[in-house]
Amino acid sequence: TNVGLWYPKGTSLNLTGFLDFDFARCKFDRKSTSGTCHLLGSSLVSWNCKKQVCVALSTIEDKYIAVGSCCAQSLWMKQQLEDFGVNLDHIPLKCDNTSAINLTKNLVMHSRTKHIEIRHHFLRDHVSKGDCCIEFIDSKHQLADIFTKPLARDRFFYIRNELGILDTSSIE
Repeated sequence: TNVGLWYPKGTSLNLTGFLDFDFARCKFDRKSTSGTCHLLGSSLVSWNCKKQVCVALSTIEDKYIAVGSCCAQSLWMKQQLEDFGVNLDHIPLKCDNTSAINLTKNLVMHSRTKHIEIRHHFLRDHVSKGDCCIEFIDSKHQLADIFTKPLARDRFFYIRNELGILDTSSIE
């Protein structure tokens, strides 16, 4: 009951997405779970944790599906912010998988990725349009880990604090 979201005054209106997945963690159907979150400035404004609808054949496909989900949420938020006069382009989506990042940029990898459904390739289209850009982030700074896997106590509290989820009893 003492934990709440902190929205500090005067923060920037830069939108950043973070995403992660757990590869085939479900023991029954081997589907993965994708986790995403979006920060507006330093404030958490959106988060999602959802079991994927299809079984991924590789970690690249899994991450690519998660990035696509994060991209879709970013585009929706971008449209909402435009209604308030805030125009954003090149929204960074923080991904800790270089192969998935390369897949959005390099069409040559298609022989290994033909199995990825076409509906997920809208991500590549929006990256080429400049709506968003996929950026590498080291796994230790990946904030979406909290939505996809069990964490050690210190790591859990570190990510919770970075997301602006604070213990209100310590705020004066």
